Amino acid sequence: MTTEYSAQTLLLEGADAAAFAQAQFSSNVQSLAVGTWQFGAWLDAQGRVLALFHLARLADDAFLVLLRGGDAAPMAQSLQRFVFRSKVKVTVPGPRPLGRGPAVETYAVHREGDAYVIGCGDHSLIVGAASSNDAWRLPQIRMGWPWLPDDVLGKLLPQSLSLERLQAVAFDKGCYPGQEIVARLHYRGGLKRHMHCVVLSQHATGGTVLHQRGENGIQLLDVVDADATVSALAVIDDGLMNAIENASNIVTNEGVSLNVLDSWPA
Repeated sequence: MTTEYSAQTLLLEGADAAAFAQAQFSSNVQSLAVGTWQFGAWLDAQGRVLALFHLARLADDAFLVLLRGGDAAPMAQSLQRFVFRSKVKVTVPGPRPLGRGPAVETYAVHREGDAYVIGCGDHSLIVGAASSNDAWRLPQIRMGWPWLPDDVLGKLLPQSLSLERLQAVAFDKGCYPGQEIVARLHYRGGLKRHMHCVVLSQHATGGTVLHQRGENGIQLLDVVDADATVSALAVIDDGLMNAIENASNIVTNEGVSLNVLDSWPA
């Protein structure tokens, strides 16, 4: 089953673009060099992830935001409320074809004509590709790079999505929305949900919640059918993982079995 993925992007431009992004997003934007990208997130006041994205620095005063789920226009509208007198312009270029390109060093970004090439190691993401394709989805699931269905936006904490591992959350910079909550979890612990790479026994839609023993223990993120298997990223309650004798093979109430291939800490 193929899902069409378009590139939902924002542009932040202006003398205060870096300072604005540093104050709003969870990553350390000031450390980002021109021609590179980093994972970033925009959180609500409770620390929940409203948006996850690639943040690419195109110039000293220009950033490209490629969303990993969600729509760019509402996010731009919400960000605009925080501009005040800052010299930053937030624009939405509109959806563009998103496809897989050749190998490019991870965290490198460059422009080819009207397209942006975002390096992901053994492949790249092309924003403005000649045509859309989803050949990038399976390798990114296996790398633990989540793509967020609409159903989970504003519901999960960064640690549940392994965003610390992806360096999408910084604790050594100034305040940003939700910073107090995620810092407390980082230093004191207490989070009881983590992300896993799984193979499903049958197709399920991204965003589906599966149950085991009557509990809402499994939140599916991106799901892809490829290589005769159904692969997915899933956020699973630690209690469920600990309670199952064979945690590598979980049978849900819905009749969907999950074989856990890899697990990541916060």
